[in-house]
Amino acid sequence: MKIVYSPCPNDTFIFHALVHGLVPGAPKFDVTYADIDITNKLAVEANGPDIMKISYAALPWISSDYTLLPCGGALGRGCGPLVLTNGSEGSISGKKVAVPSERSTAYLLFRLWAAQNVPGGVGEIIVMPFHEIMPAVRDGLVDAGLVIHEARFTYQNYGLTMLTDLGNWWEEDTNLPIPLGAIIARRSLDLEKVADWIRQSVEYAWANPDVSRDYIMCHAQELSPEVAQAHIDLYVNEFSAHLGDDGYAAVFALLSRAAKEGLVPEMDLEKLRY
Repeated sequence: MKIVYSPCPNDTFIFHALVHGLVPGAPKFDVTYADIDITNKLAVEANGPDIMKISYAALPWISSDYTLLPCGGALGRGCGPLVLTNGSEGSISGKKVAVPSERSTAYLLFRLWAAQNVPGGVGEIIVMPFHEIMPAVRDGLVDAGLVIHEARFTYQNYGLTMLTDLGNWWEEDTNLPIPLGAIIARRSLDLEKVADWIRQSVEYAWANPDVSRDYIMCHAQELSPEVAQAHIDLYVNEFSAHLGDDGYAAVFALLSRAAKEGLVPEMDLEKLRY
């Protein structure tokens, strides 16, 4: 069975047990590690992998062959994307902004925030791998950057300034968690069984946090163990085991607001529940 997720610590923590034969009854997995922009594009292809991590924001475009799973993803509070500058930009009106994907939750939150807070709108949007964004802002290649994941803990190392925390903005506006990364699977699979495997993998990781450490650090893109652990603590939570009512409400709020602004296609959100 083919599975694709990022090399980020939260994903490797969650899926370690599943892909290392530690979940009873689960098959062997062929793992591919890919940036979210790549997986968001894979999600529209009919011949894509069996299971993959994408942005919640990309759900309106996924192939009819896939559906959302209620576990394994990333939602939470206090973990939103940041808009960073090198300190010289007090406003990003008409400015060049680097983003990790145009179909990411981070980008949707950015567009919804900018519509309310950036007079005249931003200027050119440039998509680049998320690990290249902070150096680009630091070096003046772009005026601002939209960053995700561990950048929350490391942007000060690049001498950058936080213009806004989109997570705080979203939570104050909706009182809901931030829907970041979703797990989707082929509809042809036994979805209950797949979800149960992933949930068992999450629970194994929580019960045996040291077992996956070498695997996590091998893929952690030069992060320190402390930053990798902070990343896991922030993004792996009760929503990773099950979305629940608040999780689904957050996803529905994001996609319905974005559709109203014309940022994503409209879809029947109830179809996300299988």
